[in-house]
Amino acid sequence: MTTPSWHDMTRVFGRIGVLSFGGPAAQIALMHRELVETRCWLDEQTYLRALSLCMLLPGPEAMQLATYAGWRLRGVPGGLLAGGLFVLPGALIIAALVALYVGFGAVPLVQAAFLGIKSAVIVIVLQALVKLSHRALKRPSAWVIAGLSFVAIFALDLPFPAIIAVAALWGFVTARPSETVEAPLPVRAQPLKTAAIWLSLWLLPLAALSLWGAPLLADIGWFFAWLAVVSFGGAYALLGYMTQTVVQTYGWISTPQMIDALGLAETTPGPLILVTQFVAMLSGQLAGGAGLAFAAGVVALWATFIPCFLWIFLAAPYLSRIAAQPRLSAALQAISAAVVGVILNLSLWFAINVLFTRVTSSDGPGWLRLPLPDPATLVPETLALTLLSGLLLLAARCDIAQTIALMALAGLLLGLV
Repeated sequence: MTTPSWHDMTRVFGRIGVLSFGGPAAQIALMHRELVETRCWLDEQTYLRALSLCMLLPGPEAMQLATYAGWRLRGVPGGLLAGGLFVLPGALIIAALVALYVGFGAVPLVQAAFLGIKSAVIVIVLQALVKLSHRALKRPSAWVIAGLSFVAIFALDLPFPAIIAVAALWGFVTARPSETVEAPLPVRAQPLKTAAIWLSLWLLPLAALSLWGAPLLADIGWFFAWLAVVSFGGAYALLGYMTQTVVQTYGWISTPQMIDALGLAETTPGPLILVTQFVAMLSGQLAGGAGLAFAAGVVALWATFIPCFLWIFLAAPYLSRIAAQPRLSAALQAISAAVVGVILNLSLWFAINVLFTRVTSSDGPGWLRLPLPDPATLVPETLALTLLSGLLLLAARCDIAQTIALMALAGLLLGLV
C-alpha cells in the first residue's frame, strides 16, 4: 500500500465523487477500481474488511467506505477530505436541481440525460460485481452464503441488517482455529475524545436551532439526525418512513413532490440519502423562499452526514484488531460474502426498475415476494442505451468517465428526439 499526496487524494476522491452514479453497488465498484485495482492504495483484504464494517454501520455505506479509505491513507484529515468529496458534487447538483425544479418542474431533458447515465450504470455494476465475487468468494461456503443472502433479500424481502447479522454469526461460530491473519499495526485509538468531539459537532448546532432558529430548520435537523441513526440497510429501507413523515406528519411537501425528489436524487452522483437535502431545500423554498431553502439544505446535510464521520472515526482504529482475531475475522469474511449477494440484489433491482416502467411484487408460495417487471412496459430506448453502454465499456474499452459522458449525451439526444 502506498501513501498518496494530498494533491493525488483530492484528484482521485474528487473523481470518485463526480462519477459515483447508480447507488451503493456502482459506488463500491468504482472505489474498488480506483483504490485497489488502478492505484493500489488499499490492498484487497483491507478493502473487503472495511466494506464489511461499513455494511454494519448506519448511514450510506459507500460514503463511509470512502471516509475509511481516506482515514486509512491520511488519518482524520484524509477521512474528512475523502468523505467530503464523495458528498459535495452530488450536493451541489441537488441544489441546482431544486432551483430548476421550482422554476420548471421535473425537467424532462435533465431526466433524459440521466437515463443514459443509468443505462451505463447497469453495465458498470454487473462488470464490477463479477470482479468482486472472484475476490470475496474464494470458498464453497462463501458462495453458499452469497446465494442465500441474495435469495433472502430478493425473494423473501428479509431485512438487510438481519441478513448481515446471521452471516456474521455463522462465520463466527464456524471459524476454524487455523484461520489466522497477520497481526495488526498499532493504532492509537481515543474513543472517548473522538465521541465527544463529533457528538458535539453533530448535536450542538441542532440544539442551537431549537433554541434560536426557525422552527422548520430545527424540525428538519432533528428528523434527519434521527434518520441517520436508524438508517441500516441504505436509503431505500427508509423511504417509506421518510415519505410518511415529511408528507403526512409534517406536511412539508406533497406526495408527487416526494416522488419527484426521489427520482431526481437517483440521477445525481453520491449517496441516495441526498434525497434528504432535496426534501429539505424544497420544504424551505415552499415555506420561505430561497434563503430558507439554502439554510434547510445545509441543516439536512449536517444532520445526515456528520454522524457518518463519527461512526467511522470511532470504529476504524479497531478494524485491524478485529481482523486479527480468528473468529471475528471469519465473521467479517462471511459478511463480505453476504455483501456480494446484497449487491447482486441491488444490481438486479436497479436494472429492472430502469428497463421497465412497471414492476410489481408477486406473492409466491409461503414467504416469497418476487419483484416482477411487466414485460409490456419494457422501454426499448432504455434497452438500446444499455446495449450501447456495454459496447462502449466492454468492446471499445472506454473508461467510466468517457462512458458516462457519452451516455448522458445519448440520453439527451434521445430525449430531444
